Amino acid sequence: MANKKVESDIAELKQEKYQQIVKANPVGRQETWLLLDEFLKLSGLEKEKVEELIKDKTIKSKQEGGRIYIEASTGTSALIKKVENRLVSLDMSGNALDPVFVEKTIATILGLHDKVISSKDETISAFKSENSFLKEALVSMQEIYDDDKKTIELLRQQLQKTQEEVEFVKRKYKLMWGRVSNSAT
Repeated sequence: MANKKVESDIAELKQEKYQQIVKANPVGRQETWLLLDEFLKLSGLEKEKVEELIKDKTIKSKQEGGRIYIEASTGTSALIKKVENRLVSLDMSGNALDPVFVEKTIATILGLHDKVISSKDETISAFKSENSFLKEALVSMQEIYDDDKKTIELLRQQLQKTQEEVEFVKRKYKLMWGRVSNSAT
């Protein structure tokens, strides 16, 4: 009996903990809320820094029952920014980098990226132009081919008529010479 009581208490505590951590927002998307102390343990951030981020609205938070809750996804975003800032501010040997150098490097990379994008766009435009030129040339060649085909057919018909006329003239000539030779004899 005591075991059932303990199990029921544990189940209630788990359910209460679940209700504290996970709350549904009006849209229906799940937001995960962590107690401030749990978030501090997980993130390794200082309490003052987290409170500053809460004031800046970088991290979404709420107070319930005298406790502060942090929304996990916004807290994660803050952690990622912290790690990014650390990575940007350190070179390979662990020495701090000059922020101006970092800015210039990023600006150079962005400039190169823009040039690559514009070159890509120019290349695509050139390919499109070349493709349309080739298409027009192909259509023009097809039209010329069709015209040549018609001309060949017309010439073939004319040749056939001419051959028929030559045959007719040959027969006529033979008939004429045949009469002339018969009348002379």
